[in-house]
Amino acid sequence: MKTGVWSGILLLFVVIGVLGLTGREQPQHAASHPKWQKAKSFSHFRVGDRNVKAMMMDGDILWVGTSGGVVRYDTAVDEYELLDIRSGLLANGIFHINRIAGRLAVGTYGGGLALLKPEGGWDIYNVPEGLADAFVYSVLESLTGDIWIATWSGANRVRGGALDDPSKWETFDVQNTGGGLPNDWVYAVAQGKNDAIWFATEGGLARYQNEQWDNWKHEDGLGAPYEKVRSQITDMQDPGNYSEHHARQKQEMGLQNVDVAYNPNYVVALTVSRDGAVWCGTWGGGLSHFDGSRWRTFTVEDGLPGNHVFMLFEDDNGRLWIGTNEGMARYDGRTFEHYTMEDGLFADNVFSMAVGQDGSLWVGSYGGVARLGGLL
Repeated sequence: MKTGVWSGILLLFVVIGVLGLTGREQPQHAASHPKWQKAKSFSHFRVGDRNVKAMMMDGDILWVGTSGGVVRYDTAVDEYELLDIRSGLLANGIFHINRIAGRLAVGTYGGGLALLKPEGGWDIYNVPEGLADAFVYSVLESLTGDIWIATWSGANRVRGGALDDPSKWETFDVQNTGGGLPNDWVYAVAQGKNDAIWFATEGGLARYQNEQWDNWKHEDGLGAPYEKVRSQITDMQDPGNYSEHHARQKQEMGLQNVDVAYNPNYVVALTVSRDGAVWCGTWGGGLSHFDGSRWRTFTVEDGLPGNHVFMLFEDDNGRLWIGTNEGMARYDGRTFEHYTMEDGLFADNVFSMAVGQDGSLWVGSYGGVARLGGLL
């Protein structure tokens, strides 16, 4: 273990089960509970007062992106280290982890895009290099070789993935797309069929295809109507109450009189399924499905655990995993099966997920990560 990295660390990394107790089987006091049949075993590790917004499994290595840096955990030998500003990152808040051109890519909260060097340290791409904003929420290497970056000031395209060539960088925003990108705060980017690139924004869903922009909003079918979900929104804080930006967005969308955590145009999570359909997780408006022509939205009434959807992940069997403010669900195309702290989650707010080589699920929440076995 690289103990030097942990000297003076703010991030608490106390491991229960995975790094200590070898994974608990069904506890005796809960063995008769029917829910325990869903998770054969579970274990936790904690990250203290931190969110776990991103995870990626890379062979035996689990990369964990927290609001206190990146944790590299070798699941095979139980060794871990923290990579934060002392390793060369410009910010400790991590929103995204991916691989770009074979290298680990990290999207940070205020520190730009960082690519891990083979010898250690980071190559940083920030505003001077062409990045639209230092806050990076998602990164995609498209099938054509272009790199797309979702930021809080629009979306970047780096043609051919040539990050070190300033002439290859371009920025798309509301103004230069004529409103085709409906909002400059872009939270996710995903690859679709026929080279379509999809974007989750605070103002709706957008698609870039054949050099053309299209978008869809609540008025087109995105998100559930307020009247349907208002009684289900209780303990979530409304960003519009403490952020001028979020308050302005609600006013622009005619929601200025809605003082709860609801904005159906605010797409927080995005994935494109293997059949080309788009799934959008909204802020209080539930989970929306778009097949290219028709919308369908699922809410708590339809079996969703919560109407604030933070994470979407399609597994190799084509099942959709949904992280919400009230737990996680697995959707098989017909029904939602719920998973909460009673089933082994660390906490019921689920922000991220990864699948291990043994089929176990690693689920990130506020404060820690749960490893769930026997679900795939």
